[in-house]
Amino acid sequence: MHVIIRLDLRSVLESSGLEVCGEARDGVEAVELARELRPDLMIMDVKMPRLDGIEAARRILEERPLPIVMLTAFGVDEIVTRAAEAGAFGYLVKPFRELELLPAIRMAQARFAELAMVREQAQSLAEALEARKAIERAKGILMAKEGITEQEAFERLRRASQNSGRPMMVIAEALSAALAL
Repeated sequence: MHVIIRLDLRSVLESSGLEVCGEARDGVEAVELARELRPDLMIMDVKMPRLDGIEAARRILEERPLPIVMLTAFGVDEIVTRAAEAGAFGYLVKPFRELELLPAIRMAQARFAELAMVREQAQSLAEALEARKAIERAKGILMAKEGITEQEAFERLRRASQNSGRPMMVIAEALSAALAL
């Protein structure tokens, strides 16, 4: 991004109450600054020396998810598609106006927060599914080895969990490992 545009952008952001923690002259420096400063949001130009902004954004997002808004003089579909595929959360065509920039930033932050929540829910569901599978395996082993009902097997696991103060999944995995041999 040209120095004049960076200064103008910095002025708009700071006058809106946002803190600018760093500025990069090229894509390689942007990746390094993202790693070092760990910003809450980045605004990247698509066309940057040494490493274009889209590839820089891709590298940054591989290390740590954060909302990135891309700025460019080109509204070409191919560039917009590349930016979206890299993981950008917003896209503005220069010359931008303050009236466009701040809503784009807020939208990128909101979309990022939604994605983070969905990822967290997906992780929680995956963990719950793994726990369920472990408990079902342990119940099956108990039922086969002890000749008890499913409800009795479940109650044994539940009691062992309560008595030990450990999650049922941990008890189920330990029991499965011990009795499967």
